[in-house]
Amino acid sequence: MAVKSSTKKRLMELGISEKHAHRLADDANMDAIKRMTVDQVAKKLELETGDADLENVMAVIREQMASRKRSRSGRITISRKALLDMDIPTGDDRFNVLNHILVPHHELLPVEEEEQALAPWRLLEEQSDGGTRLAKELLPKILITDPAVQAIKEAVEIEDDELPAGWLANRIVRIVRHSRSAGSSTAYRLIVETA
Repeated sequence: MAVKSSTKKRLMELGISEKHAHRLADDANMDAIKRMTVDQVAKKLELETGDADLENVMAVIREQMASRKRSRSGRITISRKALLDMDIPTGDDRFNVLNHILVPHHELLPVEEEEQALAPWRLLEEQSDGGTRLAKELLPKILITDPAVQAIKEAVEIEDDELPAGWLANRIVRIVRHSRSAGSSTAYRLIVETA
């Protein structure tokens, strides 16, 4: 009989005591441990069925069975449901795509400034009732699922949590690209939900 040190270490990291981890790792890897029944685990740990320590060990084993699933190819795949809340970084630890050096500056154009900002392109159209409207649909599109748009959306929603659903659709994003040789260029994109 040989204790698998990597399995023992993993069990201890999951919260199982060293004594129980040593007994479970005796001639067994994590996959074998996950396949064990309650009676087999109780026998290996020399515990009675219904013991609190046995219940704790079985809870850890069940959690490991449920959290990660293997695909047919043998690679570990993680579904969105299998991600625990603690696995998703929040706050300052979360990566913001807008802070990356290769991503140009994106900003949401206030609705009041849309007409003035787009005036040089003559996107105002006369309507039959004598009024004018801004022909935003003529602008290049950017999907609402774009990572830069999502980062803008999250930042705005943190400041104002009473925004209605779909508030971002049909809004305009100003994108400013800086270049050493060409200076800066400004582009406008219309946020759409589907292509």
